[in-house]
Amino acid sequence: MTLDDETRERFVEPSGPAFQRLVEVMAQLRAPGGCPWDREQTHETLARHLVEETYEVLEAIDAGDLDALREELGDLVIQIVFHSSIAFEEGAFTIADVMDDLRAKLIRRHPHVFGDVRVEDADEVKRNWERIKRDEKPRGVYEGIPKALPSLARAAKMQRRAATVGFNPWPDADAVLQGLAEEIGELRAEIAQSAPDADRVEAELGDVLFAAAALGHHAGVDPESALRRMLERAEARMGAVERLAAQRGRDLGSLSPQEWGEYWEQAKKESP
Repeated sequence: MTLDDETRERFVEPSGPAFQRLVEVMAQLRAPGGCPWDREQTHETLARHLVEETYEVLEAIDAGDLDALREELGDLVIQIVFHSSIAFEEGAFTIADVMDDLRAKLIRRHPHVFGDVRVEDADEVKRNWERIKRDEKPRGVYEGIPKALPSLARAAKMQRRAATVGFNPWPDADAVLQGLAEEIGELRAEIAQSAPDADRVEAELGDVLFAAAALGHHAGVDPESALRRMLERAEARMGAVERLAAQRGRDLGSLSPQEWGEYWEQAKKESP
C-alpha cells in the first residue's frame, strides 16, 4: 500500500520540519539560560499536567470544537516532547527513539496493511492486535491496564481485554441487561436491610457499575464517554434551572419538590 501524492505532500512531508522546530524550542527552554520553570520540571512534576491536557483534548472532542482540538492536541504533544527531553538529559532515550519504537509497533501490529495477513472487519483487526501484543509480551489478561485510569474506563478496558481471550459471561446486550437487573436487585436487598452494611452496599454498587460498563461494551458505546457527556448535560440542565429560578425571583434552596420537577423538565427540553 502506498500513499497518494497529495497526502504525502500536504500531510506527511511538512510534519518532519514542523516537529523538529518544536523539539528545538523545547531544547532551548531546557538549556542553560532557558526558562527557569521548564528547567526545574521532572517526570513526576509533569505527571498531573499530562493528565490535565488529556482531559482537555477529550473536552474539545466532546464539544466538537476543531479549533480547540487543534490547540489541545498541541498541548498534549508538548508533554510528550517534554518528557522525552528530560529522558535524553538523563541518558535514557530520545524523542527519536520514541518515534521509531512507535513506528515499528504500528507496522508490527498492522500485518493486514504492511504484511500479507487478511482480515474481514475491524473486530478481527482488534483481535489480531491483542494477540500480537500477547505474543510480544506474554502476561496476564489484565496486566498492563493502568490502575490510574478512571474506574469506569478501566472496567470497560478489562471487559474488552477478557473478551479477546474468550471470557464473556454476558454474550449480548439482552444478557447484560438481565444481569444488570439482577445486580440492582442484590443492591436493593442490601440497602433494604434494617442495618445496611456499608461494605456490602459498596460491593453491590460496584457490581452494578461493572455490569453497566459491560452494557456499553455490547452496545458499542464507551461508558466513560457516555458518563462524561451525561455530566455535561446535567451541568447544562442545572444552569437552566438556576436561570429559570432567577427569572422568577426564586432561590434554589427555596424551591419545592414540585417546582424542582417542573424546572428540571423544562431544562431537559432545553438540553436534551
